[in-house]
Amino acid sequence: MKLPDQEKSREIVFNALPVNQAKLALVLLDGMQDMNVEMGERPNSIVVHYDVRDYSLEKLEAALLSQGFHLDNGLLYKLRRALIYFCERNQRDNLSVPPAQQKSAKPFVEAFSHHPHGDRDDTPEEWRGYQ
Repeated sequence: MKLPDQEKSREIVFNALPVNQAKLALVLLDGMQDMNVEMGERPNSIVVHYDVRDYSLEKLEAALLSQGFHLDNGLLYKLRRALIYFCERNQRDNLSVPPAQQKSAKPFVEAFSHHPHGDRDDTPEEWRGYQ
């Protein structure tokens, strides 16, 4: 079952120099299976559309860097990339665990409530209703 937030559309922004990096990256990524690539609104950017189970922005950009492309390293782009990397990593981790294997918290809550621990309120009963 495919969830709607698994489909990602990410913009990859390249440095202005060397020129035509976006067009070269478009040609390189266009042949990849289950991915759509188009030119971005900016002259030095492309937009990639992919399923987060198949690809991640972090791996795509790492592959582009290994091929000699230069990404825009402005502070805003670095922060944006770091946030997207983090979110996609977590989403991919969560999607890889089948729901049947996820543990329910109920047994732990019941066991915790039967054992003495430091989460008790020692306030006398007469002070609890004091206004």
